[in-house]
Amino acid sequence: MMTPKYAPLFEPYRLNNGVEIKNRLTVAPLTIYDSGPNGEMTETGRRFWENRFKGFGLFIMPFTNVHPSAVGFESPQAISESDLPTLREYACLAHAQSEKAVVQIAHSGMRADPSMTKGHDVLAPTGDYYGRFRAMTETEVQDSITSFANAAELIMQAGLDGIEIHGANGWLIQQFVSAATNLRDDNWGGTLEKRLRFPLAIVDAIDAIRRKHNRPDFIIGYRFSPEESGDHGITMKETFALVDALLTKPVQYLHVSLWDFYKKVRRGADNSLTRMQVLHERIAGQVPLFGAGNLYTADDILCAYQTGWAESIAIGKSVMLNPDLVELIATGRESEIETTFDWDKADFYRYTPAMLQGTLAGTDFYPPSRQTGVRSKTPYF
Repeated sequence: MMTPKYAPLFEPYRLNNGVEIKNRLTVAPLTIYDSGPNGEMTETGRRFWENRFKGFGLFIMPFTNVHPSAVGFESPQAISESDLPTLREYACLAHAQSEKAVVQIAHSGMRADPSMTKGHDVLAPTGDYYGRFRAMTETEVQDSITSFANAAELIMQAGLDGIEIHGANGWLIQQFVSAATNLRDDNWGGTLEKRLRFPLAIVDAIDAIRRKHNRPDFIIGYRFSPEESGDHGITMKETFALVDALLTKPVQYLHVSLWDFYKKVRRGADNSLTRMQVLHERIAGQVPLFGAGNLYTADDILCAYQTGWAESIAIGKSVMLNPDLVELIATGRESEIETTFDWDKADFYRYTPAMLQGTLAGTDFYPPSRQTGVRSKTPYF
């Protein structure tokens, strides 16, 4: 029997398009670095995902490439009809475990891996001096917007419930938003208003697909990183402008990418307050805000939700460590939730080879191991 204090985590909520999500628990997009050469699901990937998110209200399928030039690491893709079998497999897997499943659609931009882009150039808002990536032409910018819409249409065709536009973590969309990486002087860069045109055009293009197929129930979410370091990096003031603009569009939720749920504002707002609080106040209930960041235990998740700063808590690392996380909470076994990776029972976690390597290296991208802890901390965001 569930411990009563966790009951609020299991209350449903309704999106502005009428879709009901059965609880306040979301599976954050988990990067497992494990797909076939054309984004296919592998046996190790299937093993990892099996029952991993059973009981969650929403599953966010991680980084899914929208174009051959988008690929930066082993990951699924939604580029052509040849990707439909894999997308349908994810849909079946997700719906067997979770009420709703959306796909995070993304483009690596300057961080694409040229060995994986199948002859396509590595593209970015602005090129670099060394020629590692080049600036997108006007046609390529438009084609990229179209590729996001095409991906959404494939995902819709595959039977999934929506998409999450990946505008966070330094990938292409954030590269357009940031003055540190967008030095263009055309319609897609310069002023903040022009730097915001790319993500907003993607939302419009996907909404057009939704209207074309008369699918108002198809979910559109948007994930963003609220701040960057550096003199020209994104500030909270600029993120407020992005949020304000997104709230004029037909989106169903916003999702903040954070390493720490309680991280305070760096600049552009009151730095005595947390990023979650100021963003939630800015959104003012117009759409749900999803919060994330270093939440492992049932109490961590509950306390984050009870701040009132998020309508849903997106959980990543604890899902990696606990293949039955929601069941543990729902059956009063929250004391069994693991918070560190134990090499003595490594098979229990069903990690992919890349995840095991990252854990062995001690990067904080994955949960710390009980034996070695964290050896290197990610400097970004």
